[in-house]
Amino acid sequence: MSTRPATLVPLDETTPQGSFAAPPCVLVVGNFDGLHRGHQAVLTEAVGQARATGVSACVLTFSPHPASVVGAGAPPLLTTMDRRVELMGELGVERVYVRRFDAAFASWSPDRFARELVVGALNAGTVVVGENFRFGAKRAGDLALLRALGAELGFQARVHAVAKDEHGPFSSTRAREAIAAGNLDEVRRVLGRPHALTGLVVHGDERGRTIGFPTANLQHVPELLPPNGVYAVRVDRDGTSPATPERGRSVGDATDGAFHPVAEGVTNVGVRPTVGGQSGQAPTQARTVETYLLDFSGDLYGAHLRLHLVARLRDEQKFASLDALKTQIAQDVTEARAKLARLA
Repeated sequence: MSTRPATLVPLDETTPQGSFAAPPCVLVVGNFDGLHRGHQAVLTEAVGQARATGVSACVLTFSPHPASVVGAGAPPLLTTMDRRVELMGELGVERVYVRRFDAAFASWSPDRFARELVVGALNAGTVVVGENFRFGAKRAGDLALLRALGAELGFQARVHAVAKDEHGPFSSTRAREAIAAGNLDEVRRVLGRPHALTGLVVHGDERGRTIGFPTANLQHVPELLPPNGVYAVRVDRDGTSPATPERGRSVGDATDGAFHPVAEGVTNVGVRPTVGGQSGQAPTQARTVETYLLDFSGDLYGAHLRLHLVARLRDEQKFASLDALKTQIAQDVTEARAKLARLA
């Protein structure tokens, strides 16, 4: 498959129709949070069809999640939009159209959705959707209507099969449940890779440095966190984009897939019960993500890191002293090296 980065194309009500010269395409529609193995199967098939017919393979997705506008609220995030676009590019997708989902867009009729967006703006010759796909105001459009509109407007509507294994269908819900349970083997089965956390490295209290284990403290982590505990991780760094707190993971950000491996590490997710508070105070209840990078030296402040959660080592626990904590971290490092070597 091509590793050429996919192009992210933001769309909203102000985007002039035809302003981005959309090539004829096979268009896959969905949210794609997690880009799990079911998503991967659909996109791989669409890319193959597009190449066989000489058109582009494209995706139409939405931001924010439609459930945050017309539902009970968006589910916890598995992958940022940047990460989804990066993974789609690795599968051969050329363009990812991200339509802003707001109340005005939610009121569009199914006919307008197909006529103005799918055909008029995105030039789709084939539209690929899931078996439960609904579209238009109040979810009025179904597969029968999509096929009828395709016959009228000149596109073919296809429903992708649900990919599954012996444990059931691959789904974003299944991935979230596995992450919440700390079952990283199941996470890998569903996603086809480890779950990852991204964030900005900020200054902490630097107490780890005083016991010989300096940590990179991540802030603005948007993805679903696993249970509190200690994890063996592989660490990537975004080496090209300027790192600022304002540069979150919004639709308008540049997406160049510029994360590169820098180290392996040991990550603590939790409330730091041994050292979490100021001197003489109780530990903080705010969850933190701190990583000790193995065999690494350098300044990471202001950088964005991506932590791939490879294995869970133990629960978070409180120690009687900093010396006891130091001893345990040394044991964690030894165990992490072994597990990362086995899971290379």
